[in-house]
Amino acid sequence: MLANSLGLYIHVPFCQKKCAYCDFYSGFPTKETQEAYIKTLINELEKWGGLTDRPVDTIYFGGGTPSCLKANEMLLLLSAVYNNFKVMENAEISCEVNPDTVDFNYLKTIKNGGINRLSIGVQSANDNALKLLGRTHSFNQSVECFKSARQAGFNNISVDIMLALPEEKSSLNTTLLEIGKLSPEHISAYMLTLEENTALFKKKEILPFKNDEEYSEEYLKTCAFFEEKGYIHYEVSNFCKKGYESRHNSRYWQGSEYIGFGPSAYSFFEGKRFHYNRNLHEYIKNPTPVYDEDGGGIFEYIMLNLRLKDGIKNSVLKENFGKRFSKQFIKKAEFLKQLNLCVFDGETLYLTNQGMLVSNQIITDFISEEFYENI
Repeated sequence: MLANSLGLYIHVPFCQKKCAYCDFYSGFPTKETQEAYIKTLINELEKWGGLTDRPVDTIYFGGGTPSCLKANEMLLLLSAVYNNFKVMENAEISCEVNPDTVDFNYLKTIKNGGINRLSIGVQSANDNALKLLGRTHSFNQSVECFKSARQAGFNNISVDIMLALPEEKSSLNTTLLEIGKLSPEHISAYMLTLEENTALFKKKEILPFKNDEEYSEEYLKTCAFFEEKGYIHYEVSNFCKKGYESRHNSRYWQGSEYIGFGPSAYSFFEGKRFHYNRNLHEYIKNPTPVYDEDGGGIFEYIMLNLRLKDGIKNSVLKENFGKRFSKQFIKKAEFLKQLNLCVFDGETLYLTNQGMLVSNQIITDFISEEFYENI
């Protein structure tokens, strides 16, 4: 991506049904509310487009369920982007879809309209697991959606799957084998986490949720499976064929700038971080951003780059944070290397699969008071 380029994220906070594990902001608006929201988004795209002439090279429709919008509504929003921003010719334009909300005609329409990357929420090949998660589709519908996307001309498809589901262990094996047969360009494999105020959280005492050992086993099995298939494990939860990294999501991990639209959307623009509150009606009435404390610094560099296979550069640390920090970093890196949690050649540190499994703890250790006290 260009050094001065921008990404755009457009939040579609609509769903047919709330998934049992989901804590993202979404709801079930009336037709009038949905139309008012689209109008607000178009006005906001016009406003923000007038504030910058920087080129846009990634656009991402996320949710919620963006495919709850009609195809012509999706393209109306995309047209507003093109009318107000300088969109690069080779821009990555992604859209999340649920398998049961689209058909061939829908996919063909949005492909012809300019969307060139799909993210399909498959989650599992086990229909019992899908019901437990509150998904509204079957695995057969996922397969049909994938095939329709191929027929519609999509040659950049990502699928989401979930690990550590409270089902028998063979469920994951089946999912891995079936996704391998589809051979998507990109796979996001997320661990199931129990978020408060979700339906699954309320069942945590009665469902057979996995323990830490089982979490580790499923994660490492998934890593090994896709790596053996030739996928690049380029981020903690993401795998891709060569050249098919998610360019938009990589912006977040690499600290590049982006503008988010919609309730709950976050932005990093002109060195400032801000977000919109989780309230659809407030956003429609008065979309006012809330500015956050400025990010950056050593914490953000370590937190973001340890998620990536490219890892952390000692030379960057030395230049930006000083020789004493660099010296302490090397000491910590050598210790992690002995535990087989990272690869370190004196310059670059990146986590092994075992290290990615405990990346949150490693990040915490790097920014702990004890770490700084020893500098």
